[in-house]
Amino acid sequence: MEPIPWCAEGFWIARDDESLRLGSAAEHLSGLFYIQEASSMLPVSALFAGDDAPTRVLDVAAAPGSKTTQIAALMHNQGGIVANEYAASRVKVLHANISRCGVSNCALTHFDGRVFGAALPEAFDAILLDAPCSGEGVVRKDPDAMSNWSPESVTSIADTQRELIDSAFHALAPGGVLVYSTCTLNEQENQAVIRSLLASYGDAVSIEPLGELFPDAQRALTAEGFLHVFPQIYDSEGFFVARLRKHRSVPPLAKPSYKVGKFPFTPMSRKDGALVRQAANAAGLSWDDAAHALWTRDKEIWLFPTALEALIGKVRFSRIGVKLAERFPKGYRWQHEAAIALADGQGPQAFELDAALAQEWYHGRDLYPAEPPQGEECIVTYQQQPLGIAKRIGSRIKNNLPRELVRDGALDFHQ
Repeated sequence: MEPIPWCAEGFWIARDDESLRLGSAAEHLSGLFYIQEASSMLPVSALFAGDDAPTRVLDVAAAPGSKTTQIAALMHNQGGIVANEYAASRVKVLHANISRCGVSNCALTHFDGRVFGAALPEAFDAILLDAPCSGEGVVRKDPDAMSNWSPESVTSIADTQRELIDSAFHALAPGGVLVYSTCTLNEQENQAVIRSLLASYGDAVSIEPLGELFPDAQRALTAEGFLHVFPQIYDSEGFFVARLRKHRSVPPLAKPSYKVGKFPFTPMSRKDGALVRQAANAAGLSWDDAAHALWTRDKEIWLFPTALEALIGKVRFSRIGVKLAERFPKGYRWQHEAAIALADGQGPQAFELDAALAQEWYHGRDLYPAEPPQGEECIVTYQQQPLGIAKRIGSRIKNNLPRELVRDGALDFHQ
């Protein structure tokens, strides 16, 4: 592995044996890493540069989730993230990656990103706008990326980008940071978009140069302080990154005309919450009460990030937090996503699998270990990482892995 200079958690990987896809590795299936292009890690590194420690972050164009999960890792699942995706077909993929990586401080929305400035004015400490673009920077790995390119399409996309960054700037609180990025190379979609924002808001916004973001950043630094990465500079895909600071409020946008509708969840009472926490702890699940709050809907019990509770009723969430359990007369049915996000892989409820049993688990089969766990419920683990929650029935461990997570092909597991 070779470290990526602009991301402490990022590495280039050279593999001798590529017969099995990296996505079939045990560590990937259990959410320990995310596969993405190296230059795509730049925007989040820029967002968290310096001493900024945001508590409420907006990812305007989040799918498939590489940057959202990178943000969550840097926030240590504290605070709150609103991950938005305009394309309906990509929201499911976004949720799947967030769930796989054990993210518990996130809410998903499905909007045109231009609504946030009006709907949630000055609501966020930090905003990432990885804007839709013409994709010129990815042509090295995907020559077809330019098949629909034209000067007219670039002009149309740049118009949308200016509207998106204007909305994002209104959604940013004074003192907050906005990072604008694209995977394209032309000035019209990059520098010109920033100049448009500066012309609109003057001294309310300033550029924060990125020349010290990582060693050798100067090679991609523009005169304005942006990073304009061409593929030959770092042997990566092309990218553009700008970091902006908001210094004061600006005149608000007109309030949105839509109605959010009634929120279907209610906060759980302190008494009921204590009982749920006690039962969850006994099952091997725990959380930080300061960062998460219990909410209910019918039989469902959810954990919401407290940093996002103030936004409830202002926008419609497609999903928020983690589904913890379903309540039944005889107890609780703990959910798989809760086990991935909240379980202790080394706690007393953990039951460690060997490589063969771990593969059986991901193939969706019940397990028959030589020495089954003592309790009726356990957190199944591999390499001390939670794979899910299961019930023991006699000498059999019943597989509760959701069907959409079952893998049918070969997997790369090792001791």
